[in-house]
Amino acid sequence: MDRKKWWALSAVTLGTFMTYLDNNIGNVALPTIQRDLGLTISGLEWIVSGYILVFAGLILAGGRLADVLGARRVFVAGLAVFTLSSLAAGLATGQAALIAARAVQGVGAALLTPTALALIGQIFPDPGERGRAVGIWSATGALSMALGPLTGGFISERLHWGWIYLINVPIGVVTLGLALWAVRPSFTRARRSLDVPGLVTSALTLFALTYALIEGEGAGWTSPEILAAIGIALAAAVAFVLVEARAAEPMIDLSLFRSRVFSGGSLTSGLWSFGVFGIYFFSALWLQNTLGFSPIEAGAAFVPMALVMAVVATLSQRISAAIGIARTVAAGIALMGVALLLMSGVGADGGYVDVLPWFVLYGLGAGLLVPLTAAVVGAMPQGRSGVASGVLNVSRQVFGLLGITVLGALLNARRGDSADPAAFLDAYQFTLVVAAAIVLVGIPVSLYALRSGRAPEDGAAEERGPAVQTAPATAGSAN
Repeated sequence: MDRKKWWALSAVTLGTFMTYLDNNIGNVALPTIQRDLGLTISGLEWIVSGYILVFAGLILAGGRLADVLGARRVFVAGLAVFTLSSLAAGLATGQAALIAARAVQGVGAALLTPTALALIGQIFPDPGERGRAVGIWSATGALSMALGPLTGGFISERLHWGWIYLINVPIGVVTLGLALWAVRPSFTRARRSLDVPGLVTSALTLFALTYALIEGEGAGWTSPEILAAIGIALAAAVAFVLVEARAAEPMIDLSLFRSRVFSGGSLTSGLWSFGVFGIYFFSALWLQNTLGFSPIEAGAAFVPMALVMAVVATLSQRISAAIGIARTVAAGIALMGVALLLMSGVGADGGYVDVLPWFVLYGLGAGLLVPLTAAVVGAMPQGRSGVASGVLNVSRQVFGLLGITVLGALLNARRGDSADPAAFLDAYQFTLVVAAAIVLVGIPVSLYALRSGRAPEDGAAEERGPAVQTAPATAGSAN
């Protein structure tokens, strides 16, 4: 048996784990970073959104670079970029330096993420071994959700907050050495363009819209700079659609959205990401600044949720086989939406016992959403599952970015200029209700889109391509 390939899997898994851990470890530390650097809410939003903005804008380009240069080469480059930018983030002493370092981390993650599954396919050509390898790799998402918040809380309380980023450096160095030794360079060069017009117009759309939503409350929604940003976002979005519709090799294949399963499943996933990413961002502030949790207590509050999610995720395929994917996903969304609504009833005197049931309920629902990705991607015609998986990942990140910025704008508008914790609590509770309403829209969408019994769409043959398995999507994560 070639043991070196399992060392290669360790390198790929560690690289993925590092990006997941970075996001899950960081949210709990946000209140500490805010106090230490004297940041506003919009400053905190940029620390998170800057990363997601770059990641979402470049993830498809990262996959295309892997086709042109080879998955191993792009993976190694992504590791190097992510590790060095983590060092810069950990040593940052001001808002601008930290946001810039986080943006560069987004570049590294965009190179790492799309190459992981490609490398696993190269390392394990045997379907049986490849299935086991993907299972091991997928477990990193749940593990990061369990370890990340608790580790972030410990660092925030006992060490300097910079260590939430510096912890990536030794992991990155070990992973880089392991990848160079164990992962063999092996790929068939594909001569494909990078779709530069699509990349530029999509990035401009996301940046202009993000800027308008984050800075709108402070600058004024009718100020010239905000109106200009909204105008640029709209114009760039129209240009992107026109470019992609005419491109020979588009960054996003718009024809995929003709499929009911793909478009409805992507919208379901997006609605979940929109509601949850934004709330996850503000939850650390709520737990620590309003409910009085210490950083370690706040991190520990997320652990049961992650563990329940991991357990239910392992059972979700059996559940979906018994009651159907549409009902399974709809039930998961319903549980998460109800959990958000019930969380909005926790007052300023709430404690761990008041929060725990709703976190667990949310984890239960999130675990039931695992079959969604396989259902959406598996519904695609043979040969298009890889493209569909990439587009689905991008849509999650874009909707998540919008969740942070739109819900952040609502929270800031509701709170106004008041620094009173009671004002923040009122605004947070209002935002939870809005987020729950958005998530719950996914129930009818999923029941319609994922229902069985229709003939293959979009000219697809009855024979479908294999479903692409992906790691569990974590709030604020790169995946």
